[in-house]
Amino acid sequence: MAGGDGNGWVQCDCGHRHWGRHGAAGLALVRPGVRPRVLLQLRAAWTHEGGTWGLVGGARDSHETVAEAALREAVEEAEVEPDLITVARELVGTDHGNWTYTYVIGLADARLTATDATPESDALEWVDLDEVAGRALHPAFGGSWTPLLAAIREVLLVRSGQ
Repeated sequence: MAGGDGNGWVQCDCGHRHWGRHGAAGLALVRPGVRPRVLLQLRAAWTHEGGTWGLVGGARDSHETVAEAALREAVEEAEVEPDLITVARELVGTDHGNWTYTYVIGLADARLTATDATPESDALEWVDLDEVAGRALHPAFGGSWTPLLAAIREVLLVRSGQ
């Protein structure tokens, strides 16, 4: 199975057009702490829904799990070290039958750094969880932020042992 076989547009069962022949995944990379932060990507103006904030992510290849796809995309787009990320949970954000977008919640080790590594983004920024909703969010991400935030808070609560 060739790498990159997920790249391409697909029409879902609902009649919408989506990127990712086998679905797509994004990494909600969280830096825990007193004020937890999530890594956001400002999509380049030339991309679909450019000028909006979302997560690093993209098309899933046929041989990948959702977590593998999200981590690969994060490596490609933010040059993160996957060994410094603990995958904590997955949450389907969009389910259109034959096409899904799944969020993978990952906890970043304190040593993890991120670097804007692709022309697909204009910036990467660690953003306080309480400030995300105030950004100009990618429409699909914005529509999923409330349940994703609840899942992130639950992961952080379990991690803290409370």
